[in-house]
Amino acid sequence: MPDQPDQPDQPDQPDATPGPRPDPESPGRERLRHAFVKPSRRQGVVAVLLAVLGFAFVVQVQDTAANDTYAGLREGELIQVLDGLTGTAERARREVDRLEGRRDELSNESQARAAALDEAEQRVRTLNIIAGLVPVSGQGLRITITESTSRVSVGSLLDTVQELRTAGAEAMELNDTIRLGADSSFENAVGGIELDDQLLEPPYVLDVIGDTHNLRTALTFSSGPVETLETLDGAGVTIEELDKVEITSVREAPRPEYAEFGTGQ
Repeated sequence: MPDQPDQPDQPDQPDATPGPRPDPESPGRERLRHAFVKPSRRQGVVAVLLAVLGFAFVVQVQDTAANDTYAGLREGELIQVLDGLTGTAERARREVDRLEGRRDELSNESQARAAALDEAEQRVRTLNIIAGLVPVSGQGLRITITESTSRVSVGSLLDTVQELRTAGAEAMELNDTIRLGADSSFENAVGGIELDDQLLEPPYVLDVIGDTHNLRTALTFSSGPVETLETLDGAGVTIEELDKVEITSVREAPRPEYAEFGTGQ
């Protein structure tokens, strides 16, 4: 049989049957992915409930473990544990009582110190007023003494001041210039009187702070300062009761030369 002529090699033909295409993402998987990315409100609520249940489960397990610890103890050991807890509670209670007592002591000490400080400050204010070291104001009298043909004597003015002090005068000022103090001195001078080395001329205006009734009584009793000034010195005397007397002049605080603060007993 005659040889067949060689056939040229034919290129492999591609399989006419198409391969399987990738399936589009299934609807179920798409819903699952969407639930993780954008959870609905209901899914959020479910997640929170699951978290709460998980936490409660952990707490219950821990409590059960603690109960199991005590459950394994004998009666004597349980009594020892109970005694230890009781002793700890008692010590804590005593410490609380001690701290509360200390707190009350400190509060009382603080109140006592505050009261003592207030009292000391009040005494300082009172002493400053009496010594004439600060300006003051209050109810009182204004006494005006005018001369006529004769001069007002230093003795009559000094008696007037002393009677007012005895009646409770808390502050006195003469001619809006000089604050009177316990060591004030009166001297006769040409043209007037000399008070604490300062010349004052008539009329003499004496401002006094204190109880107006007591002060007026101290001036107007029989043979008192007013009668003496009018009858012996020929002066005119007028007395005004004022709701507010202003005394602005002050005295310099004396510097002790020999006295020192005592250390007490």
